[in-house]
Amino acid sequence: MPLSHPRRSALSEQVIAALRQQITSGEWPVGSRIPTEPELVEQLGVARNTVREAVRALAHNGLLDIRQGSGTYVVATSELAGVMHRRFADADPRDIAELRSTLESSAAQMAAQRRTEKDLKQLDALLLRREQAWESGDKEAFVTADATFHLAVVSASHNDVMTAMYADLGEVLRDWLRDDVGEELTPETHLDHSGLVDAIRAGDAETAAARAASYPFHCRPGLFSAAGE
Repeated sequence: MPLSHPRRSALSEQVIAALRQQITSGEWPVGSRIPTEPELVEQLGVARNTVREAVRALAHNGLLDIRQGSGTYVVATSELAGVMHRRFADADPRDIAELRSTLESSAAQMAAQRRTEKDLKQLDALLLRREQAWESGDKEAFVTADATFHLAVVSASHNDVMTAMYADLGEVLRDWLRDDVGEELTPETHLDHSGLVDAIRAGDAETAAARAASYPFHCRPGLFSAAGE
């Protein structure tokens, strides 16, 4: 539906908000290419310069990446996620693993105590999707499925602040996982997460926390060699 046409500055803000909504709603997931400039002009019913200005603003804020000759891609779901991705892109992988372990262990403990039947159905579905992605051999599909599963675990904690923080760290953690699994999916790097879901379902907070804490450190041999191991 075309947007209304108030004064130029307000219109630009409208377009920025409309594009941001496509990103935050998941309509344009991280890693996807957004519609071309002519397509956005037609969809929004605004001038090409207004669309270009909005895209550049979101690129400046870290949500989009403009790649000459290829298109514009979603790289983060919020401004804070974009900042975090840039800030921690070159962080020591052990530091990322320790952060993930700390967040997920605490979240899993709370999830075991607070999860609902809806949460459990979601975890079962995402666990199955994760296994199917692994069996497909598609590394990027697995990274996405694994990240979505772990976010659901954190979400089942029903701690909105922790869930939002974890989501904003999403691309940082996906980069870490890509490095962790290596160039291709191999039996040595596969981790069965059914025990974590079982512990959450059983309300076993101690086991859920322990399982979640252990996953980030089952890494490829040598991944942390630079950290002294």
